Amino acid sequence: MGKLKTIGAVGAVLLASSLSTNVNAAEGLYVGGSVTGYYLDSERFVGGGEETYVAGFNLGYRFADSWALEAGYGTEIGGNAIDTLRIDALYFLGENAKGWNPYIVAGVAHYELNDSDYKFSEVNQEYTEQLSLGMGLSKMLEPQWEFRSDVRVLHKISDHQDGVDDLALNLAVNYYFNPPAKPMVVAEPEPTPVAIAPPPPPPVAEPEVRTITVRLNVEFEFDKAIVRAIYGDELEAIANAMKAHDDIDLVLEGHTDSVGTDDYNQSLSERRVVAVEAKLAEMYGLDPERVSTVGYGEARPIADNNTKEGRARNRRVIGELSYSEVFGD
Repeated sequence: MGKLKTIGAVGAVLLASSLSTNVNAAEGLYVGGSVTGYYLDSERFVGGGEETYVAGFNLGYRFADSWALEAGYGTEIGGNAIDTLRIDALYFLGENAKGWNPYIVAGVAHYELNDSDYKFSEVNQEYTEQLSLGMGLSKMLEPQWEFRSDVRVLHKISDHQDGVDDLALNLAVNYYFNPPAKPMVVAEPEPTPVAIAPPPPPPVAEPEVRTITVRLNVEFEFDKAIVRAIYGDELEAIANAMKAHDDIDLVLEGHTDSVGTDDYNQSLSERRVVAVEAKLAEMYGLDPERVSTVGYGEARPIADNNTKEGRARNRRVIGELSYSEVFGD
């Protein structure tokens, strides 16, 4: 019994280290072969227990991964001391990460012992029935090939069954006619294309509109209506602005200081604005039709007429025009 005990202990260690997660076994009808080592209880025989090895044939059906029913027939290897017939039910606990699947086996076995090979301790030992219970490990070697190993205890139930327990270590290879079912792959729906809106165009900078104002201030010498050359730049600026913007006109205002009579000063202020108008037409080609003139005499001073400097500032012709310019794109 020493060999059977050692192999049984190894099987128990493997079984304890193989806890379940899921099953990846074939289902349906299978056939296979087995080799079983038996230790027959010493209570059966005179002189102690007996060891024997039986080669067998298995036929079974596995249901929904977890359950199987199996029938088997075996005969002694190298002799005819024992023939066995058994019917077993197997319950598989679930496959671990390395593919080993623990299972529990229970069933009924029938022995036919050759009385010429054994010296029985009791009568009616040649044909006996046993209830069996055991645990084992299973692994699918290929999609349709399975390896199994289990250890069983067989309790004699026929005739003098008290205290008669046999031990068996079974190794089997089975072929399944149906391959394992492939796991269902649920195709994930393709994501619905999402239209990506183009980025908004960069903001268009609003063009900047500026109002340009051009002022003219021509001062005159005492009691004169002659435009001096020092005012050429101012006159040219006024003329250029009006040429570039033909929708604007110019109003010239003439003024004097308070020296002299009102009538004289009124006439002098009018002669001064006419002189500026004539200079714009003569020197810069400005159309006189776009220039209007008015004289105010001494009525609108901007400085004190009691001082020389004040009177010089009051002797003047002024004009102003404004237009809009667009800057930027």
